[in-house]
Amino acid sequence: MTDETQHPVKLSGLAEPAPGASSGNGRQNGNGARRSVAAAWPAERRRARRTAVQVLYEVDCTNHSPGVALEYRQVDERFSVETFAFLSWLVSGVLRHRADLDRLISRYAPEWPVQQLAIVDRNVLRLSIFELSSPDADAPAKVVINEAVELAKTFGSDSSPRFVNGVLGTALREISQPS
Repeated sequence: MTDETQHPVKLSGLAEPAPGASSGNGRQNGNGARRSVAAAWPAERRRARRTAVQVLYEVDCTNHSPGVALEYRQVDERFSVETFAFLSWLVSGVLRHRADLDRLISRYAPEWPVQQLAIVDRNVLRLSIFELSSPDADAPAKVVINEAVELAKTFGSDSSPRFVNGVLGTALREISQPS
């Protein structure tokens, strides 16, 4: 991550790039029919982001091992290889850059100490800012922000969606500024 005073904010040093859509081989759905992974990719990414927030929440409030939490989710959800790779990239990236992400949240929402934020809000913001800031991410910023707002609606309080949208709007303006 660059120094806090530099623009644009970018994360670097990730072990692997964000997993992209598969080669289109497809996989079987519950009825045994083949479907294209590429066609299902937005829905699969939505599931991965949702699960990432759940894993990050669990790790944040219980200190469970992220690997074990991911394995349990995989048993329950049965993600495709591509989706599980995307989920793992999100969780490991957030955990690897958590201190930097928390500094960014503090900068984008200075009136809210990060450790006093609701656990859901904090992890939705970490996840979204990681994806917005990562040079390896390939989702459009609007998609990432819309997904974050939906996660805040699903898991957060009544005020969470507006708060998350505001913080991410501020983050996006800074991240997208030219150097």
